[in-house]
Amino acid sequence: MRSLFLKIFLSYWVAQALFLMLAIMVTVAMHPPREIAGIQAQQAKFLAEAVQFYQSGGEEGLRRYLRSVHDTAHVRLFVFDDQGRDLLRHKPPEEWMAKVASGKARTADSFWGRMGPIQFLRESDTLTDGRRYTLVIALPPQEHTLFGSNDVPGLWILIGIVSSGLVCYLLARYLTSPIVRLRAATQKLAAGDLTARAGESPSHRHDEIAELVRDFDRMAERIENLLTAQQRLLTDISHELRSPLARLNVALELARQRSGPAADSALERIQREASRLNDLIQELLTIARLEGSKAAVPHSLLHIEQIIEEIAKDAEFEAQSRDCRVEVSVTDDCVVNGNIGLLRSAIENVVRNALRYTEPHTDVEISLEAGSGPLGAEAVVRVRDSGPGVPEDALDKIFRPFYRIDDARGRHTGGVGLGLAITERTVRLHGGSVKATNRPQGGLTVELRLPARISGLPDPSGHTAAVAAQP
Repeated sequence: MRSLFLKIFLSYWVAQALFLMLAIMVTVAMHPPREIAGIQAQQAKFLAEAVQFYQSGGEEGLRRYLRSVHDTAHVRLFVFDDQGRDLLRHKPPEEWMAKVASGKARTADSFWGRMGPIQFLRESDTLTDGRRYTLVIALPPQEHTLFGSNDVPGLWILIGIVSSGLVCYLLARYLTSPIVRLRAATQKLAAGDLTARAGESPSHRHDEIAELVRDFDRMAERIENLLTAQQRLLTDISHELRSPLARLNVALELARQRSGPAADSALERIQREASRLNDLIQELLTIARLEGSKAAVPHSLLHIEQIIEEIAKDAEFEAQSRDCRVEVSVTDDCVVNGNIGLLRSAIENVVRNALRYTEPHTDVEISLEAGSGPLGAEAVVRVRDSGPGVPEDALDKIFRPFYRIDDARGRHTGGVGLGLAITERTVRLHGGSVKATNRPQGGLTVELRLPARISGLPDPSGHTAAVAAQP
């Protein structure tokens, strides 16, 4: 049982029901019904008189006496001799009457005997003739059962159990409803919805759970403000840097025209650095757009296989400088509903990252296959390299902006730590997920999972739609 609500509800209800039943049973045990107590006081008298009428008037005298007792006390009497035979020589109506007469069955003078639907009283005694007789009294079931007696009516018990269940339900709902809202808001916040809130608790609630909900809302608001400010800062800085960068390029061209060949090497270096700065600004703007944009992003039905093949061709050309190869393996033709520019950039960033770190004379493997996830079919893209891998504690961190395992490695490869961050945000924007794992034989595997449709669909080219970007 994983539901806290059910645990609280059922545990409280069972405890209340058991307490109610225990209270009733103790009451019955300590205070038997008045009818039973009254008949118990006359058991010895009934036995002595029955034997006396039998000895004086035979079976007919006993029969008349038993009939008169039945008419006045509304109970049926059965008299047995010391051999266990009924003095009226007829079979008792209940098969287990003999067990009652022999003492093998519980009677209503005991606690458990009063729990049965049909109850009996039993009295044994040795009378003046020296013989031992046993009297069995059959009590009316409608008056002396636990769930039908006048003292403890069964309807009261049912009402008690139902009412306790209602109280326990309301109590469990009262305790767990803030936690349910808190869990839903936490899931939304973890998925990137910075506007998620657990909701204001009723003003009359001032317990620890209500305070926890309010603390969570304050925390979520603070996180939203900080991240919004960070995104705005990135966007503002990127836009502000583009103006001086453009002027720098103009000045660079003027310097080329006015300088001689001796300054060409220095000017070329300035141009390379300006190009890198321009690329960095573009990536910063992409990060800010993917992280903070709530507007609709144009989507279309795309064959992932075609995108991978185009990326592989471009990467194969670049890999020749390190004597590496790019191998593509497609098991299933998967169609996704996405933005072709963003998805191409996301997969390309992973492939280029693999080419950057794989060992020379090795292969970078790109595979595509169909998979299944919580929401249905998925396109699973895996990119494997044969590089040094990533420390286990950094596998999740490599998807953060500007994260690099070490500065020396970043300077050697020229990366600034934004490529994989763009990939993660693009995949999340499309409702998918991305993760990295180290290969046992060495190297890194980056796995991208995207909601997809499996092959068999017609060519979706030209079929476009606008789908709201998911946070």
